[in-house]
Amino acid sequence: SHFSVSSFTSRAVFVLLLFLLVLALFYSFLVFFFLLFFFFYGYGAHRDLHRVDRRQRQMCIRDRGEVSLHHHDFYEIYLFLNGSVEYSIESRIYRLLPGDILLIGPMELHQPRIAKDHGPYERMVLWLDKRYLEQLSTPQTSLTRCFDASAPGHTNLLRLPPAQRAESQTLMERLAAESEGAQAAAYGSDVVARACLLQLLAGLNRFALAAPARHEVEDKAGPVVAEVLHYINEHYPDELSLDLLSAKFFISKYHLSHEFHRLVGTSVYRYIIQKRLVIAKQMLANGVAPTDVYGHCGFGDYANFYRAFKAEYHISPKQFLGRAGNENTFGG
Repeated sequence: SHFSVSSFTSRAVFVLLLFLLVLALFYSFLVFFFLLFFFFYGYGAHRDLHRVDRRQRQMCIRDRGEVSLHHHDFYEIYLFLNGSVEYSIESRIYRLLPGDILLIGPMELHQPRIAKDHGPYERMVLWLDKRYLEQLSTPQTSLTRCFDASAPGHTNLLRLPPAQRAESQTLMERLAAESEGAQAAAYGSDVVARACLLQLLAGLNRFALAAPARHEVEDKAGPVVAEVLHYINEHYPDELSLDLLSAKFFISKYHLSHEFHRLVGTSVYRYIIQKRLVIAKQMLANGVAPTDVYGHCGFGDYANFYRAFKAEYHISPKQFLGRAGNENTFGG
């Protein structure tokens, strides 16, 4: 009898311990997925403030998260508010001051480098769909002019005078309030929001056209890396490699690899793949078939293109083509 009770007690303890272990594993997985979510979507609070016809969106973001080199399919107006940040756009590096505005085009790979020990990283971001911005433009006035990296004297960073800087921030805040803020339900809020957007874009284009000072961080390796980037952008359909580029520019491949990563934020190989994928997305968005895209973008065969595209964007080229077709239909 004593043996039976002891055996039952041991089994009960074993079952209890097993239950606690399973419970601990369950909560560990919950914590893991929670942290994973914040890794991909940024640490801190993300508040979606502005959306018009799914074609423009503004966010006020406060976080300390690390962001990898990336690009968007839309134009971006970025207003820096607080923190300590160096922002790289292709080969250009900008050390930001509060109130600085960055203008980033869809084809430009970019990355903020955030100093984590200088308070929270805060900015306001306005995302503008390409077709939407073209629809707002007129034959006399192209609102995309300030984003054109090929324009003479172009710079991504606008450091506005105090009065104009305050006006731009006020317009962005008013834009948010009229679309999804306190005034969103008021009569004519959509019209006021669009008026704010047009006034903001006109002002930024005027300032950009006046050939503002360039505020890029000077770096002795900058000119060489800029030449390498220009070569990659001109020859992305061709065979490219670290060995080829180092021979082309008469520089040690180890030195080129180190300086490229330091200035651009990624490896030469990774940049080439990302640039090819950026071009591929543009072609797919314009309705070009995936089987016609891969060769034009420098991928040796469709299988390599498919794997790279799926790994980068978590969607197949064919699925992206279908999605782009639906968005084009929506946009008119």
